[in-house]
Amino acid sequence: MSGDKSRLNGSSSNGVNGSGSSQNNTKDSKGSKDKDGDDEMTVVVPPSKGSNKPTAPTKATEADVANGADEADAANAKEIPVDPKEKAITDIKANLPLLERAVSQFDPRFSLRVLRSIPSVRKQLTADVLASVITETYPIPTATAISLLSAVKDDPSFPRDKVGDWHSKKDAPPTKTAQKDVLPEVDVYLSILVQVHLYDKKSINAGSQFSGALVEHLRTLNRRTLDSLSARVYFYYALFFEESAPLPPSPSAAVISIRKNLLDALRTATLRKDQDIQAAVTTLLLRNYLLTSHITQADLLISHTKFPTAAANNQYARYLYYLGRIRAIQLRYTEAHEHLTGASRKSPTSYKASGFYQASTKLLIVVELLMGDIPDRAVFRQPSLEKSLQPYLQLVLAVSSGDVSGFQNLVQKYNSTFRKDDTYTLILRLRQNVIRTGIRMMSLSYARISLRDMCLRLGLDSEESAEYIVAKAIRDGVIEASLDHERGYMKSKEVGDVYATREPGDVFHERIQACLALHDESVKAMRFPMNQHRLELKNAQEARERERELAKEIVEGELDEDDGPGGDFDGL
Repeated sequence: MSGDKSRLNGSSSNGVNGSGSSQNNTKDSKGSKDKDGDDEMTVVVPPSKGSNKPTAPTKATEADVANGADEADAANAKEIPVDPKEKAITDIKANLPLLERAVSQFDPRFSLRVLRSIPSVRKQLTADVLASVITETYPIPTATAISLLSAVKDDPSFPRDKVGDWHSKKDAPPTKTAQKDVLPEVDVYLSILVQVHLYDKKSINAGSQFSGALVEHLRTLNRRTLDSLSARVYFYYALFFEESAPLPPSPSAAVISIRKNLLDALRTATLRKDQDIQAAVTTLLLRNYLLTSHITQADLLISHTKFPTAAANNQYARYLYYLGRIRAIQLRYTEAHEHLTGASRKSPTSYKASGFYQASTKLLIVVELLMGDIPDRAVFRQPSLEKSLQPYLQLVLAVSSGDVSGFQNLVQKYNSTFRKDDTYTLILRLRQNVIRTGIRMMSLSYARISLRDMCLRLGLDSEESAEYIVAKAIRDGVIEASLDHERGYMKSKEVGDVYATREPGDVFHERIQACLALHDESVKAMRFPMNQHRLELKNAQEARERERELAKEIVEGELDEDDGPGGDFDGL
């Protein structure tokens, strides 16, 4: 039957191709070989579509159905939307085991990972999400859970029915299985989320009350695993009071009322060697003093405290920025330039976190102008600074050209912008620098120029004031010239080669110092496995003990001669 079937398949295929059986008998030997080849191929090759139609389509249909089912499942999985609320709850609950690991392993990196995840859940943070997380974290109502829910109960999205059912569990009889105690780190983490929610909703009064009670509670705890979390609590605590009425720089501003608590926290953190809280509170105190223009008190704080060297990079950048502002107000421009340069180098330059970078760069530009230097043009071409630095670019052009009238018009035009950036008072000092720049340009352009012409070009009141300004510029080394008081003119000296002076070497030395300081800070910031040296000592001690046992066995004769070279002896 198989042979008949093969012949039927061959005849049918030949018939389809247009050749009959009689024609196959009259073919030559070459044709017979081709026929034999075709007969053999009909056995090996799968049947054609015309001979066996049901078989091939059936297999193809099964494959298509399987592939179609997989594609449909994948399409359905892609089409299913993810609920933002459920995702936020899942993300928050996933951070709780990390806090437990931070406590059990005494590793602050897990706590820092939890804090870095706050911006990702901040947009979906609502009272409903917080209530769901709190009721699931605390199966039985406690004082901490009730205080957390009370802080967000005025929100319209607060689930009152669900919380009411949760409150009813308080009077229920206790179960046989004892509930696991919630760690204080979890309490503080959920409190930080409540602070973030209240600040985003602009509930300043409720946030300041909740933060004040939370700070009082933190003072009763002494756990090193709470350091990084407590530092974030103090940050929002100060932020709420900065926006509470009356606002600074009023002498009765609300920020003044929290100075005592911040100073107490700084003293306690210093005694406990808590570097996270110490760094955070120091920067908050400096910011507090600057908001009310108490520069003397801020300077005393800097002189009587030492900023921790192992502080986080963001805290150190803030400290350098506030220190640079204080030194600039105190006319110590060289130190201010050094601090602000370090702050701008440590600040993030991405679009999402470019606010601090813009503030530090603006102040750095003003300080450079006060020092008599002109900032590099490439600073104003950075994508994250190009738009915000437009007023300062025009300011630099006015100062570099020595245009006094243009400078005054520019200050009046961008008065509100400069006041908002807290650089207005420093920019007003630049008028003398604009006059000096104009005098320097005239000393380079003219071999001799009268004081009267200088008054007309610089817009000065009298020749006496022009003479005083020129004499001061000569004394400060701004220009190389001499004054003729009797004839009333300024005579310029020939300008020498700048590369023959110490100026290029000093600039090169400053750059080398900056690179070396960056290298030292990078080495200090490196992390190494904890107690790794103890493991190495333990392994070395075990190796010495094995060596003593092996030597003892050799001496006592327990090992044969054949056993000596092999085994553990080779490893020694």
